[in-house]
Amino acid sequence: MTENVIEVRDLRKSYGAFTAVDGISFDIHRGETFALLGPNGAGKSTTIEILEGYRHRTSGDVRVLGVDPQRGGLEWKARLGIVLQSTGEAGNVTVRELLTEFAGYYPRPRDIDEVIAAVGLEQKQKTRVGKLSGGQQRRMDVALGIIGRPEMLFLDEPTTGFDPEARLQFWDLINSLKAEGTSILLTTHYLDEAAKLGDRAAVITGGQISAIGRIDEIGGADARTPRVRWTDADGTTREEHTDQPGAVVAGLFRDGGEPRGLEVVRPTLEDIYLGLIREHAAAETMETVKELA
Repeated sequence: MTENVIEVRDLRKSYGAFTAVDGISFDIHRGETFALLGPNGAGKSTTIEILEGYRHRTSGDVRVLGVDPQRGGLEWKARLGIVLQSTGEAGNVTVRELLTEFAGYYPRPRDIDEVIAAVGLEQKQKTRVGKLSGGQQRRMDVALGIIGRPEMLFLDEPTTGFDPEARLQFWDLINSLKAEGTSILLTTHYLDEAAKLGDRAAVITGGQISAIGRIDEIGGADARTPRVRWTDADGTTREEHTDQPGAVVAGLFRDGGEPRGLEVVRPTLEDIYLGLIREHAAAETMETVKELA
């Protein structure tokens, strides 16, 4: 059986009359990268803060590395790595000095030189953290998150401020951590990043999970149906959804040679994600109309 490092059952979080998280359930398996996706305000950050032990839940059951986060002590916290959207770490210490200090908090820290190299800060290791650029400070955040050799790593928008090359280097780093057996919970607004790094994903909208599954299966077969698009001789653009795009294309060639603008579009994770968000927005609008009627 697959071992779960995170188990969430019917998790709810309310603030007065407002429900931020509305009865979600999911598991994260040991050694996998799980992407939690959703628009701002969907309940994503609240869920993660509950899992990290920063925020108390209203109801439901949560286990992270076998421990209820509300009762996790220092030993449990030392098994976690957390990269927040913004840590605010600055001051008058250098990159190496700050990493050395943080390494002392953990029983089995990574080698400091190894971590500095992994996040690409070799040339900045003697620079004061407050003098780093925004992208370099984000690399520092990641370095602090992995210095303790965590079993469970939370990455909240980790590549914000990274240039394209730095993002690719970061992806290599995450894949190497995964190869070592690190379990990872990733939130990101870069859907290509989720598709590249994730094994499974969940999309949360309005405090509820609207889809969950493997990256190559999420959304179901209908959402993944390819589209064949072309332009007729009279200039009309046509599109057909089909699970047999090759047969449609072959038929177009038989009917009159190569059509203009012919393309076969296979839905990406981003296409499926945006479709789920639109469905949720449409459902909310209909509910509002019913309430006002």
